[in-house]
Amino acid sequence: MTLISISFFLNSCSILRPSEMFQIENEYPVSQFESSKKEYVVQAYDKIALRVVSNIGESLFGTGSQDGGGGSANSQRNQTGLEFPVEFDGLVKLPIVGRIPISGMTVREAEAYLENIYREYFVDPFVLMQVTNRKVMVFMNSGTSATIIEMPTENLTLIEAIAQAGGLSEISKSYKIKLIRGDLTENPEVYYWNISKLSELKKTNLFLEANDIIYVDSKPQYVYRVLREIAPYLTLTTTIVTIYGVFFTLNK
Repeated sequence: MTLISISFFLNSCSILRPSEMFQIENEYPVSQFESSKKEYVVQAYDKIALRVVSNIGESLFGTGSQDGGGGSANSQRNQTGLEFPVEFDGLVKLPIVGRIPISGMTVREAEAYLENIYREYFVDPFVLMQVTNRKVMVFMNSGTSATIIEMPTENLTLIEAIAQAGGLSEISKSYKIKLIRGDLTENPEVYYWNISKLSELKKTNLFLEANDIIYVDSKPQYVYRVLREIAPYLTLTTTIVTIYGVFFTLNK
């Protein structure tokens, strides 16, 4: 009976590893990775940082003139940019021009589009735009440890993301790292990576995309988990036996 119980525990991942995430069926296709060649496309609910200056950006570098008072403050805002949310319908509300459609454009397309709009109000407008809410999620230790990494630029690699998440833990499987990409509700692509050997690292010098999910598999630690699961029952059994022993001794 004991062997049956232990076997049941060892083969029940849902009991021993209830925090496991992103497990795939054996028949689920594992994709052959190819470096992404597509630019990020602005979507509803994104946040964008926007800088707009005139004279083809001269004032951005402190060489252009500032109109009116508060020139120093305006220059500072142009250096850091102002942040605006893209609304649910793909429109963004901007100073002077009001709400305009921006969803579905790449950053470069949006910059050119905005420069054309602001040309009506500025001399040779220069627009710099950045999507500030782009992120990558890293899960470790059977999903019990998670880190959200902001990636406002395009050049975040797999190794850099793991480093920013604090590196691998003692139970991490460096030879089994899963990358999930795409809409989770629409059959996302799944890739596996091995960084345990130096010879494999050249394959991991890839640029991540916004909303990528990195899941690092971990050692199961079955013995520890079994003991943790049965510890309350052992404690209860020990308590009952102790109480029974005391009661039996007092009534002899």
